[in-house]
Order: sequence, then C-alpha cells, then structure tokens
Amino acid sequence: MTRIGITGHQGLPSAAATHAKEKIREILAGAVAPLIGYSSLAEGADQLFARELLAAGGSLHVVVPANDYETTFSQANRSTYFGLLEQAAEVTRLPYAEPSEEAYDRAGQWVARHCEVLIAVWDGQPSRGLGGTADAVAHAMELNRTVRVIWPTGVRRT
Repeated sequence: MTRIGITGHQGLPSAAATHAKEKIREILAGAVAPLIGYSSLAEGADQLFARELLAAGGSLHVVVPANDYETTFSQANRSTYFGLLEQAAEVTRLPYAEPSEEAYDRAGQWVARHCEVLIAVWDGQPSRGLGGTADAVAHAMELNRTVRVIWPTGVRRT
C-alpha cells in the first residue's frame, strides 16, 4: 500500500499542468498498490492529481478544509470539485466555519501527516499566504516524508 498526498499551485501554466500530469502518472505507476491519495481538491494540482489517481485505480480521500469551501471555486472547477468529491472513498471535514488561510494550512498539515509520499507541484517559491504549497512541503519535510517536487524548468507562475 502507498499513501500519497498532493500539494500544489492553483492556476497552473499549461506547460506546468502537462508536465505535472506526466510526472504524477509516472509516480502512481511506480507506487505499490493499493494506492490511497489525499487531496483537498483545490483547483489546479489537487484536482489534476485526483483525476490521475482515480484513473490509476487508486482510492481518493478528500480533506475539506472548511464549511462552504466550494464557494472558493470558479463555476467550472466547482463542478469538477463536486464530481471528484462524489468519487471519494472517504471524506474528512476540518472544523472551520469558513474558508481561511488557517484552514488551508491545517488541511496541508493533515495531508502531510497522513501520507508517506507528498507530491508537490511547486515552483520552489515561498507561499503567497499561509497554507500555500511551500508551507505543506515544509511540514512534510519536518515529518520526514518523501517529497517529490514536480515543476518544469523555465516555467514561471503569474
């Protein structure tokens, strides 16, 4: 069994999304089955990972950071969020009344605590607010988790 978590940027440039999809597929293909994937289903890397995990036959465990989390999504990604949430084998809801940086940070910590491998679709830059990708990576490293950083050379986020 392999427990794999995801952290990563939203609004991925197309080159980064294509690269991430390929690398996530490679990581999942090389992991020992059964696969359990942990994700908050945020737009971008989290949703990409969840789709690839399910396509690989893995089991999805969703960590919902707060009540009304779905209100933070664009209309298109809200539909994807609900579709993936419906396919989850398990859902953990954190006790936050509304979406906040603290709730996102706690969700990232939760994922890091429960996985063996953390995939980070990360440009290596500091977080743009509490609970960003860099924070989840730092927490996973403190816990001595294996962190697999995925980012194509030369690609910058906007």
